[in-house]
Amino acid sequence: MSLLPSTPMKAPGSAEHAENADVEKFPTDDAGSFIGNIVEHGGVTHNPLRDIDRNHLLRNVNRYVDEHGFQDDREYFVRGAILAQTGETEHLFEEEARYIEREKTHRWDQPKTLYYLCILASMCAIVQGMDESNSNGAQIFMFKKQYLNLETGAGVPNSDRNAWLQGLVIGAPYLCCAVIGCALTEPLNNLLGRRGVIFVSCLIAAIASIWEAFTYSWVQMFLARLLLGLGIGPKSTTTPIYSAECVPAPIRGALVMMWQMWTAFGIMLGYIVGVAFMPNGSTITENMAWRLMMGSTVVAPVFVCLQVYFVPESPRWYIRKNRHDKAFQSLLRLRNTKVQAARDLYYMQIMIAINEELNKEHNALFDIFAVGRNRRALYASQIVMFMQQFCGVNVIAYFSSTIFLQAGFSQTSALLASMGFGIINFLFAIPAIFTIDTFGRRSLALFTLPFLALFLFFTGFSFYIPSTSTAHIACIALGIYLYGIFYSPGMGPVPFSYSAEAFPLHVRDIGMSMATITLWGFNFILSLTWPSLLKRLGAPGAFGYYGGWNIVGFFLVFFFVPETKALTLEELDITFSVPTERFVAYQLKYLPWNIKKHLLFQKNLPEKKPLYELY
Repeated sequence: MSLLPSTPMKAPGSAEHAENADVEKFPTDDAGSFIGNIVEHGGVTHNPLRDIDRNHLLRNVNRYVDEHGFQDDREYFVRGAILAQTGETEHLFEEEARYIEREKTHRWDQPKTLYYLCILASMCAIVQGMDESNSNGAQIFMFKKQYLNLETGAGVPNSDRNAWLQGLVIGAPYLCCAVIGCALTEPLNNLLGRRGVIFVSCLIAAIASIWEAFTYSWVQMFLARLLLGLGIGPKSTTTPIYSAECVPAPIRGALVMMWQMWTAFGIMLGYIVGVAFMPNGSTITENMAWRLMMGSTVVAPVFVCLQVYFVPESPRWYIRKNRHDKAFQSLLRLRNTKVQAARDLYYMQIMIAINEELNKEHNALFDIFAVGRNRRALYASQIVMFMQQFCGVNVIAYFSSTIFLQAGFSQTSALLASMGFGIINFLFAIPAIFTIDTFGRRSLALFTLPFLALFLFFTGFSFYIPSTSTAHIACIALGIYLYGIFYSPGMGPVPFSYSAEAFPLHVRDIGMSMATITLWGFNFILSLTWPSLLKRLGAPGAFGYYGGWNIVGFFLVFFFVPETKALTLEELDITFSVPTERFVAYQLKYLPWNIKKHLLFQKNLPEKKPLYELY
């Protein structure tokens, strides 16, 4: 594709103007004073270049070009800086302007490399999904005394103890994620980069999968799954950040949420593997079946390790390392035109410089609590990550086969029914690609949480139906499937997308680490306690417990989680700069308006005043 069409569009600041904006006319500007001037005038709450004098802007972009050796591409950076400042295209070449327009009208028109990067991220998610669900079917067999010296169920000696041990083994990876894996994310990212962390974590996941297949006691399985946590934690934190830092804002939510969609695909594959390796009494014994199920997850991480270094590193990570030439090379592969790459690089480094100016001599761990903007992003991300677990989804993802067995299904039917849930979980995650950047993260959570509560209550109460009735099995399966239909486009994709974009760069790694520590910590608690909770409360009480948490989650999201859709990572600063009391007051003020519009579908309502002034 030609980046320099024959005829530039005529306007002030055109290519000719850019070429004439030489260093003699606009002498090199001091970077510190330029950034300091922006910070002093409060430009961090909107496009920071908007109020900068054009000559001042051109002096700074020339300084940047000379400082980082981009002299051969000076005109691209000048045009890109003007584009970043105004968003107007009169100074661009015709084909450049066409691509800028297509950012709005054809937002999915992106380079192949960007989609290849998303395939990599999706493969990482598949690794995670299979690591989560492969134990679902395997635990029907592997916890028998002759295999792991642990057996659960009524009438089994020390069954209370064994139920806790079963939960401990299933939850071991998430314990490691919460205590060790996620804490290592920031130093590993700083040392190895986003790609390096993905490579190492997938290598560990592959080794752990082999170990799981060759264990002979519950202690060995516990240790193997602890190691698996080192492969899950850093990868689950890094991959969404990597995607968020590489993709353009208009499609960021959709591509980042693919993490959850392809996690759902991996979960489905885990269930399919469970069906494929069911004991058949001849070629596949019980002992072989569960070992094949647990070891099958070795394949996907090997593919990730083989492909990860064929995609570019995060340009923002390169900028933080002062390797601007590498950042530009990454963006050239991730954007359609050189002027888009120059615009985004110039704008990124400005926003990063502003962020560092505001946070110089600050400690990231201290600032995430002390700075209001960071603190509000923290508890918003904590809420959505907590609710992804306590909405109850992993009760089904990890234990659906045993739940279906308790409901009266045969072993074969339980595995098939679990596979049905996995297929639904994946298929209904696909619509979120198109709704998360239009309907919004907050709106999807608010819409789906009441339905999650409803269908968990429905599933629990279905256990009261006499087991002799066909409605007993049918209603339990129906409740679980309907739950999956509403989870997949809502609390499935929202938490990781939201947390990956909520934090400014200064605290992004540690903020995302803390969010995933919460996710995996409560994941472990859920895995550990479910067998005993089910035994103590029975199915109606256990499902009702998590149904109640969905109601709590609805109000937490309504009052404390602002919308983040369609904003650049840097423009989110203004969203989280609004004080909590003002945000809550705004939501209460317009609660009747929202009820009339979204529940009663009334029209001709008075215009709703915006909470944020972004531009």
